[in-house]
Amino acid sequence: MLTHRFDQLPDNLKGAAFLMMAAFAFSLMSVVVKILGSQLHVTQILLLRQIGMIIIVAPAIFSDFPGVLKTTRLGLQIVRIFFALIAMLGGFSAIIYLPLADATAIFFAKSFFVTIFAVLILKETVGVYRWSAVIVGFLGVMLMLRPGGENFSVYGFAAVVGAAGAGAVMIILRILTRTDHPKTILSFQALGVGLIMLIPGIYYWQWPTLNEWMLLGVLGLVSYLAQKGNIHAYKWGEASLLASLDYVRLLYATLFGYLIFDSFPALSTWVGAGVIVAAAIFTVHRERKRKVVLSGVERQVD
Repeated sequence: MLTHRFDQLPDNLKGAAFLMMAAFAFSLMSVVVKILGSQLHVTQILLLRQIGMIIIVAPAIFSDFPGVLKTTRLGLQIVRIFFALIAMLGGFSAIIYLPLADATAIFFAKSFFVTIFAVLILKETVGVYRWSAVIVGFLGVMLMLRPGGENFSVYGFAAVVGAAGAGAVMIILRILTRTDHPKTILSFQALGVGLIMLIPGIYYWQWPTLNEWMLLGVLGLVSYLAQKGNIHAYKWGEASLLASLDYVRLLYATLFGYLIFDSFPALSTWVGAGVIVAAAIFTVHRERKRKVVLSGVERQVD
């Protein structure tokens, strides 16, 4: 009955429903990382998370091993692993040491890095409106970071670096998906990041308590659910709509931060986050408008 009713819903509504679930799962993942980070080193958390992800994708890897690792762009796969590592280390470190709302908001700066890397790597043409949105977005980031002030934290900078890594990964994915199978891309990241994290993860190893093992299990599960939710969301919904709705993570992060960690965003966080979200949504809108124009669709675009 529920499945039948869901099938009758408009595609964008289906996509939005899955995105809300994915955003909740991503926010819950951040909570678990923050709790674990109070006792375990970030590299150990990443190592155990990757082991969990490898176990989950093992059927896809071993059903066609070693053929699943066959790629025409080995160098680019390695570069993607490098930037994915930067994104996760920067993002996880920021989550652990910054208020959740701050870390989440700053990480959304990845949208602006996508624009920059699209120009530098893909040689895309970007107009004055999108460049203006990038500049305004980074001003929002600066409002939150407050460089030179007494409240400046190096972990805010780590969040920005992580956002840059995530933006680079998105651009590289655009190139890799032209030639390599999604299973190949997924397998390279799962195995590559796991192998790189093996040495630092063992070096900083502390044997987790029973509660921490349980939380690590939850981390693997919610990470998987978040990724699956995102996949299904973009299967049904329009990318421009979903990219705007994804900012609901900020609301979840604020709520979890207040209820679990007794942390409420300062005024500078609210202002900076508002500027970042507004600029990022405008960037998405301009991208959608550009694609409509380029596709030759003759209709009025809002």
